[in-house]
Amino acid sequence: MSQTSSLKSDDQHSSALLRTLLMLDRGLGLIEKTIVAGSILVMALLMSAHVVGNIVLGQGITGTYEMTEMLIVIITFVGVGYAARHARHISMSAFYEQLSGQRRKALLILICLGTALLMFYFSYKSIEYVITIHDRGRTSASLQMPLWIVYLALPIGFALAGIQYVLTVIRNLTTPGIWRSLTEQEGYNDAPLPDSENEGADTTRD
Repeated sequence: MSQTSSLKSDDQHSSALLRTLLMLDRGLGLIEKTIVAGSILVMALLMSAHVVGNIVLGQGITGTYEMTEMLIVIITFVGVGYAARHARHISMSAFYEQLSGQRRKALLILICLGTALLMFYFSYKSIEYVITIHDRGRTSASLQMPLWIVYLALPIGFALAGIQYVLTVIRNLTTPGIWRSLTEQEGYNDAPLPDSENEGADTTRD
């Protein structure tokens, strides 16, 4: 009886933790989508207005290309967290794909831990870089915009990516199966089949 109640209590704690993590993930996802989508929209509108101005008035909008470069920086680094959330990042998986079961899951957890530490380190170094730019008072050439504002995208993007990898680790430690991110579970087709199943599949194809 006590074992049953203990199991139920553990399940409740796990489900509560998962709900909290999913809420956090949705909040971070909303921030990322707002920044990335807003930057893309502003860039598209700005470039369109610049082209129309050149054609109709013979003069475009001053600082358009400079602003576009800034928006690309923001999209690139904030997009790092977005890619990590949906497990769409580039991965070197030649050795990983040869494993299955708990060994595959353990290696994924180790990779995510290492990547999270690397992302947080990059975020820390990026903060130092942003502080240096702020102290030097560097601004853009045409718009005279303080560059430290633009480069805030670096520590924010790296931190968001690091958080996603930590969430992936927690998900794999608390939930059965292999999870490439908090919400993306590794599918059946992503995992290697045992030799017997491979032989059966080859026979079927023949």
